[in-house]
Amino acid sequence: MSSNQPPRTKALPVDGGRTPDARELRAILITVSIALMAVIASVSGLNVAQTHLAVEWGASQTTVLWIINVYTLALAALLLPLGAIGDRWGRKPMLITGLVVFGAAGVVAGFAPSAAVMIGARVAAGVSAAMIMPITLAVITSTFPEEERGKAIGVWTGVAGGGGILGMFLSALLVDVANWRWLFVLPVALAAVALAMTLKSVPDSRERSTHSFDTIGASVSTIAVIGIVFVLQEGPERGWTDPVLLISLGVGVAAAIAFVAWELHRGDASLLDVRLFRERGLAGGSLTLLVVFGVQAGIAVVLFPFFQAVLGWSGLLSTVAMMPMAIMMMTASGLAPKMAARIGARSTMTVGIALSTLGLALMALFVSVDGGYLSVLAGMLTMGIGMGLSMTPSTEAVTSSLPRAKQGVASALNDVTRELGTALGVAMLGALLANGYHRAIDDELGSIPHKAADTAREGIANAVEVAPSTGSHAQDLIRAAQQSFVDGWQQAMWAGVAVMGVLLVYVALRGPKGSDPALTDETKTTETIAVR
Repeated sequence: MSSNQPPRTKALPVDGGRTPDARELRAILITVSIALMAVIASVSGLNVAQTHLAVEWGASQTTVLWIINVYTLALAALLLPLGAIGDRWGRKPMLITGLVVFGAAGVVAGFAPSAAVMIGARVAAGVSAAMIMPITLAVITSTFPEEERGKAIGVWTGVAGGGGILGMFLSALLVDVANWRWLFVLPVALAAVALAMTLKSVPDSRERSTHSFDTIGASVSTIAVIGIVFVLQEGPERGWTDPVLLISLGVGVAAAIAFVAWELHRGDASLLDVRLFRERGLAGGSLTLLVVFGVQAGIAVVLFPFFQAVLGWSGLLSTVAMMPMAIMMMTASGLAPKMAARIGARSTMTVGIALSTLGLALMALFVSVDGGYLSVLAGMLTMGIGMGLSMTPSTEAVTSSLPRAKQGVASALNDVTRELGTALGVAMLGALLANGYHRAIDDELGSIPHKAADTAREGIANAVEVAPSTGSHAQDLIRAAQQSFVDGWQQAMWAGVAVMGVLLVYVALRGPKGSDPALTDETKTTETIAVR
């Protein structure tokens, strides 16, 4: 933190000076973790039901992708404005409202009679998720005493990082044993439990500011995020030179530049004081989260087709195969605060990023069609540990860079960075995988009938599906498609290694220096907290 800021506080008193005891803190942490899990599970849950959605309503692939992606788009776009509103309105009322709307949207989606209704329900769920997600972290950073805060953030980051894989596993299980509409039972149930616990356990806290709300900054930030995330989501489907995407990119970039200029103009009254990015904590933490979550999301894009099309596994078994990486990630997230306390945040982040880079390299070096699952397991485990170690101190670095009264904004910035990284990683690694596959398989299709060859070029799943129609060439086509996928995989992994390598050098030289958060109060704002 800069030298002109007030000294850090050791704990945050509630209810007229009383600090929460261990039992109350545990109940708060369990509550926000359940609420966060509901949001995270809904991000990836519908991915396992794409075929079912298309068959149910005769929907096109574009419509199905909108059903899935509009949730993330609404979530990412509104995180920053709603996080700031939660700071002012009160974090407990915002969390309660978000959980109520989220649960209602899940019920509507579960009974949706058409794709249009489903899309509307997903938009409402995304908006309410943007109310919930930043508040869950803000409650931790504004309530927990400093000596307990790192452990709590470690639990939060573990849920945020591994919850998506766990959500996909439970979703795939529900689709296999019941019906795709049962996918919404899990997030609705989690939201209901979190709501009941919030009413009982979560204290309220809010900012008392002398400045008016930054409506212009909130609006421009929303436009910027929508423009950029829309391009990243639609690029692989529409093509990166599509005029709509180019316009969207232009609008998003222009809005981002306008947002920075406006926030600099507003100064202390800004939605987000962009001047704080000059500090190592905020810059290094944000960049690390952007890259690490991008690589994690991109790896999922690569791993699932490998398990399903190359190894021939079901969707459920494929999600089970991802669980070791999620378990390592969640375990390492919990251990990261202790490691940071001993060797420092920067050293912990550096070790985590180095292990993540090593994990990518191991997968690139040893993946093979014949090697199967074991050829990627060591890389997955190493990467899971590395991501867990890097995420927790990065999250602490971001939240501790903003004052206590702005923790909704700090948490929202943390979440926006994750969502942008996820979209960017999926787009980049997915495109590299597809390009590598196309180039490799083109050299293997000389003896394959023209129509079947064109289908095989579209992707490995298409090649496996069309192979029986090629008669005696079927096994050769499947083998060629599998090997071409592995070639594309290696290209994507080495690109990830390069990106992570650059991040490793940056964090080692410019990462945050501290090992624990230093939340402060602004001179122009105060914050009140009370147990309800």
